[in-house]
Amino acid sequence: MSTPQLDVRYVAELARFRLTEEEIAEFQPQMEHVLSYIAKLHEVNVEGIEPMAHTAAVFNVFRPDVAKDGFTQEEALANAPHSGSGLFLVPRMVEG
Repeated sequence: MSTPQLDVRYVAELARFRLTEEEIAEFQPQMEHVLSYIAKLHEVNVEGIEPMAHTAAVFNVFRPDVAKDGFTQEEALANAPHSGSGLFLVPRMVEG
């Protein structure tokens, strides 16, 4: 692994950030801290542990998909402030 200061410069270049020398000096200890934490995570024995996407079990909480009758066109338009030709009429939002 390269030195953290070089990592700060490299990551800044990838992100198209222009950092001053003062900013690099400020971010260097932060990068060192992050990298040391990641190194510590690599030491954890995870053999035999199943990968997971969530910390809690997630189940499908949706109701079954059952077809049922919907509104007729007249029922859907009944409370519309403005309608015409079987459509909802709304104010123009874009000048053409």
